[in-house]
Amino acid sequence: MSFFTELASQYIDGEWRAGSGSWDIIDFNPYNGEKLASIAVATAVEVDQAYRAAERAQVAWGDTNPYSRRLVFERALRVVEDREEEIAEAIVEELGGTRLKAAFELHLAKEFLREAVQLALRPEGRILPSPTDGKENRVYRLPVGVVGVISPFNFPFLLSIKSVAPALALGNAVVLKPHQNTPICGGSLVAKVFEEAGLPAGLLNVVITDIAEIGDALIEHPVPSVISFTGSDKVGKHVATVCAANFKRAILELGGNSALIVLDDADVDYAVDAAVFSRFVHQGQVCMAANRILVDRKVEKEFTEKFVAKVGTLKVGDPADPRTHIGPLINSSQAEAVSALVVQTVEAGATALLQGQTVGNLVAPSVLTDIAPGSPVLSQEIFGPVALIVPFDGEEEAVRIANDTPYGLSGAVHTGNVERGVQLAKRINTGMIHINDGTVHDEPIVPFGGEKHSGSGRLNGESMVEAFTTQKWISVQHGRSRFPF
Repeated sequence: MSFFTELASQYIDGEWRAGSGSWDIIDFNPYNGEKLASIAVATAVEVDQAYRAAERAQVAWGDTNPYSRRLVFERALRVVEDREEEIAEAIVEELGGTRLKAAFELHLAKEFLREAVQLALRPEGRILPSPTDGKENRVYRLPVGVVGVISPFNFPFLLSIKSVAPALALGNAVVLKPHQNTPICGGSLVAKVFEEAGLPAGLLNVVITDIAEIGDALIEHPVPSVISFTGSDKVGKHVATVCAANFKRAILELGGNSALIVLDDADVDYAVDAAVFSRFVHQGQVCMAANRILVDRKVEKEFTEKFVAKVGTLKVGDPADPRTHIGPLINSSQAEAVSALVVQTVEAGATALLQGQTVGNLVAPSVLTDIAPGSPVLSQEIFGPVALIVPFDGEEEAVRIANDTPYGLSGAVHTGNVERGVQLAKRINTGMIHINDGTVHDEPIVPFGGEKHSGSGRLNGESMVEAFTTQKWISVQHGRSRFPF
């Protein structure tokens, strides 16, 4: 049975059921427009029911031996491995991911499930000294309780699991809201994996809905202590504001405008390969994508010629075809916005070395250069297959240009001298940056996150413990205290 038939429901307190809203979220294949599923939208009533179910279930789960909890994630990993081909096909259908992209997403999802197995055992308590004789200070690491997770459309299966699995492993319950363009891969499919893995009912709930229906109900509800949001900085700012007003912790993984910097001593052919992948993987719909490719003028001509030639070989089309490099953008509004941005930038004086055509949601690659300093396109996130080549003279100018953006997520530096690259990388205001590699990377145990408008907080490894647990001080007085009155 197709996931899109089987899982077109809300998942609350261990039950698959319809939402009570008066309208449906329609799930479309972005490549051919085929209707995949129709899902009755969840209302604020279902949001409340999901959070209350999570609150009830979490008490026993938080007290469960972590060695027992981790068995769920071992089984979840096996479920994903057993159904990997089906899940890959769903990623291709629902979000227009290529076969290569689906394999990349599933590889990382499995790695994060493996890390969740270990994460269940990671929290450690401490005993601290006291200036008071006979006092013992114990510091416990405890689950925060209930976590709300809001996941995006670009890597929905991975980025849902990335927050859901650690939060559960650390003893919490979760309410997950997937993006309305990817309700199956980002929501109900994740619930199905954990249901088959034997996760007790109520610990993971999925509400498929839209802010047009529920407003801020998901983030201002009194039950969750932490909201983990991945998406745009505009929405992230609103989430942060509402969380602050309600005294909730917000973990925000937001947009980017990464620079891939090619220094004068770089291996140009290798830098071209890294830049093409970093810009055009998943049609450029990646927060870490190399929006701006900064090239030293000493190698600009050689790099640009080779880059444009390689981009020209990328195959645009059906994501189900293994030969396809670039599939559709997620929807027509995104495709129209990217196309319009290219036209506007060229009309403003930029040179189009390649200017891709748009057919439906398929947007062919564009490569732009001669962009005026201060142009808005240089400082914004472009969620589509558009590369900006920006020349520079020397390291100082490279650093200035790279930092001239409100974002600070990822980046890369290409050089023949690794330590030169490291020293330059330290001056780039990003949460992550890579020497002689691409800009798109994620690993389960490294701190993942950004600076400035790219978010707050970190995920992965020990950062997950910080994100989804809290510290509690319990002191024990051995003997009698003396009080001043």
